[in-house]
Amino acid sequence: MTTIEDQQMFEFAHFQAQVRKQPLDAPRRLILKTIKGLRWWIIALVCVGTIVNYLSRNALGVMAPELMKLLHMNTRQYSYVVGAFQVGYTVMQPVCGLIIDLIGLRLGFALFACLWSLTGVLHSFAGSWFSLAALRGFMGLSEAVAIPAGMKVVAEWFPDREKSVAVGYFNAGTSFGSLLAPPLVVFLSLRYGWQSAFAVTGALGFFWAAAWFVLYRSPAEHKRVSDAERTAILEGQAPPAARRASVREVLRTRRFWAIAQARFFAEPAWQTFSFWIPLYLATQRHMDLKEIALFAWLPFLAADLGGLFGGYLSPFLMKHFRVPLIWSRISGVVLGALMMLGPASIGLVASPYQAIALFCVGGFAHQMISALVNTLAADVFDAGEVGTVAGFAGMAAWIGGLGFSLMVGALADSIGYTPLFGALGAFDLIGAALLIILMRGVPRHGRARRADLSVNTAA
Repeated sequence: MTTIEDQQMFEFAHFQAQVRKQPLDAPRRLILKTIKGLRWWIIALVCVGTIVNYLSRNALGVMAPELMKLLHMNTRQYSYVVGAFQVGYTVMQPVCGLIIDLIGLRLGFALFACLWSLTGVLHSFAGSWFSLAALRGFMGLSEAVAIPAGMKVVAEWFPDREKSVAVGYFNAGTSFGSLLAPPLVVFLSLRYGWQSAFAVTGALGFFWAAAWFVLYRSPAEHKRVSDAERTAILEGQAPPAARRASVREVLRTRRFWAIAQARFFAEPAWQTFSFWIPLYLATQRHMDLKEIALFAWLPFLAADLGGLFGGYLSPFLMKHFRVPLIWSRISGVVLGALMMLGPASIGLVASPYQAIALFCVGGFAHQMISALVNTLAADVFDAGEVGTVAGFAGMAAWIGGLGFSLMVGALADSIGYTPLFGALGAFDLIGAALLIILMRGVPRHGRARRADLSVNTAA
């Protein structure tokens, strides 16, 4: 009887045989025309899914000023609605990572997309803040798949040197979906009623899920990937371990906690931008819904640029300054953390347009940090572990976001937003400092041995 390790080694050998132009299904595959650079089309498909995901979740933040009036919510109750989503997302991220590692990306991502779409449509039937909170909780449970699935695609489809660029593109979907939300949601709400904003943004996911299920396959199974591209992918990745680490083994590694704590300290900024900017602009800067639609998308445009900049910064540093792979990622995180001092000063400026400009600096900086920290997971863990790592690290991130959102809801009406924005700048500096400390000892150019980086060994 073969062991699990023998089976995994056999599967990897089978994959290598395909790469060496010995595929078992060669006669059938030769009939189909290959697509040049297919991996970039795959990441574009993931980016579209991420756009749809974030468009549906950010509909709430855009509609918050109106919903608080219609459903008679106060700031604390709104923080509970936001918190319900965050709790569901937090709990489900590691579960999503485990599920897609077990049943595969194609089926897993499509199933979760259908679930979040259904829940998004049902938001239009909410009649109180409590029912809205319940629906947000269910949406959080299903939308938690986005980042673990995206990171697993990057781990499977891209050589190590291209991973930060790929993460930059798929991560751009998070901010592009947030960018589209203000004008689209406000238009639908003013033209067809607030219910239509949730119904339309929710239903988009059904179409994407169908496209994903039809078009996606792994590199080993895809009939349209060329042998040259498949070879470049495999040879550009560090060889997999003899066996996949258990969840407990992953959680005991120092490199996991380096990534998890960085995401924990960075996520409160993104949660604040996603769920609180429209409400802040309405209550503190006295903008109406049309003005919010005109300006609230700008920080997310900056965030798109920041994610792409972070993706290209890492290979630039490696090529021109000979910075090792791991430290090229960390250098960008440190730069982003320093830039977060800009949004920390939002409460100190008088003009709403200056505040929006500083929000833009924060969006750019955060997505640069996010793209590079997420890429580290694919750099230092095997492809079969990335979904699990991204899920548990995402759980840590959303615990940070949840805690800060509840803090905003409890304190914003009493102490104001100024000290809360100041805290966001400090969080990223702490996360960057701990990332540097915890990643010391990781091999300069690639994946680390598990035994060398366990918490016990580090201690």
